[in-house]
Amino acid sequence: MAAACGVSVANIYYNQPLLDLMARTFRRDTSYIPAFTQIGVGFGMFLFVPLGDIFERRRLIAGVCVATALAAILTALAPTLELLAVASLLLGLTSITPHLILPFAAQISAPEERGKVIGTVLSGLLIGVLLARTASGFLGAAFGWRSVYWAAAALMLALALALRASLPESPPAETMSYSQLLRSIWRLVREQPLLREASLIGAMLFGAFSVFWATLIFVLVTPPYHYGGRMAGLFGLIGVAGALAASVAGRITDRRGPRFTIGCGIAVTLLAYVVFFFTGQHLWGLIAGVTLLDLGVQAGHVANQTRIYSLIPEARSRLNTVYMVSYFAGGALGSALGAAGWSIARWSGVCAAGMLLTCVALAVHLYGSKLKTDG
Repeated sequence: MAAACGVSVANIYYNQPLLDLMARTFRRDTSYIPAFTQIGVGFGMFLFVPLGDIFERRRLIAGVCVATALAAILTALAPTLELLAVASLLLGLTSITPHLILPFAAQISAPEERGKVIGTVLSGLLIGVLLARTASGFLGAAFGWRSVYWAAAALMLALALALRASLPESPPAETMSYSQLLRSIWRLVREQPLLREASLIGAMLFGAFSVFWATLIFVLVTPPYHYGGRMAGLFGLIGVAGALAASVAGRITDRRGPRFTIGCGIAVTLLAYVVFFFTGQHLWGLIAGVTLLDLGVQAGHVANQTRIYSLIPEARSRLNTVYMVSYFAGGALGSALGAAGWSIARWSGVCAAGMLLTCVALAVHLYGSKLKTDG
């Protein structure tokens, strides 16, 4: 499950180190392409992830993998920037396999070990997020950005076959129509204040994460660095240590409660942007900041998902839908704010955007702590 999550989620992040190469191909600004992908993920989360509660998950997951492969092929073939944006939207729309797998992992885990199990699966997902940039940076520099998406299509077709053969059957938890399923999502939002809190915090933390990663390539190709896609990809390797810490964050959540872990994650994320602001002109400062950023965001993500999966067992896919739609909406907002910050004030604007989103997460967390909605 962890490996499948990593391979699948990588499709969302391949484009970030490739933006400079795409800009050379089309001779136009490509900085907003990651936002299209993340908007697509948000729609995919809302439209398709809830189906995990009413369909057999193994067949659904395999079918979604095939759809992702087709979207990657369309991205590789895109002849214009406008069609690249549409293909990126479709690629995000279909890149939801991890969020069909995660509720299944929560379903088969014991309550007292749910944080550890979710942390382990999320470690695979987060390593995929980070290594996607490394792989695409090197492959794109060597063979062109389109080669990355041809390779992605081949990987997703192979994954569809592997998952169809190896995953156990998972009977649906509910029997209802698709329209009833979608209507029930809004009921969950209204009736579960903890879900609303976790979703907003997750959105802001992932927005802060995306502010940095969506603009890193522009930082590295300008003074004082003058690097390219390969160096942007190497930053993914730096974050792997943080991804491996996701399972540790899960164990801490099991022992100390999710609210404690989320508070720590927000504090570390804010510290990352302080480090970026004061030392981002040095390579060691970027390395220190990205390590802290990955640690903070991932700790918050593990703890948030642990607590939402404990709310209503038979609605885990829909709970995940609400949380992850919010999460990727925050990512799209962060990508857009990062691009705007870079256009207005370069690196200082990027840091300001990241700090703003993290401070919103902190305010929501403190308000929730005052209400004492959970541990």
